[in-house]
Amino acid sequence: MTKTQTTPHPVSTADQTLALSSLEHDQLANAKKHPIPRRHLKGPELLVLWSLRIYLLFMITVVAYQVWIAAR
Repeated sequence: MTKTQTTPHPVSTADQTLALSSLEHDQLANAKKHPIPRRHLKGPELLVLWSLRIYLLFMITVVAYQVWIAAR
């Protein structure tokens, strides 16, 4: 007797929501512990993130300068 392997059917978002809403608190906490893999970002997304990083560094510099000026 041979085992037949079946491919799993894709789970829809509605099915996932229904399954998660029917779990008890402990079961839901355990279901949420599964790690989510990193997402590979593309050009525009990387550009936005690097722009925000540069803006943040600029604003930290501005705030530090203003604190230094106010302390004098």
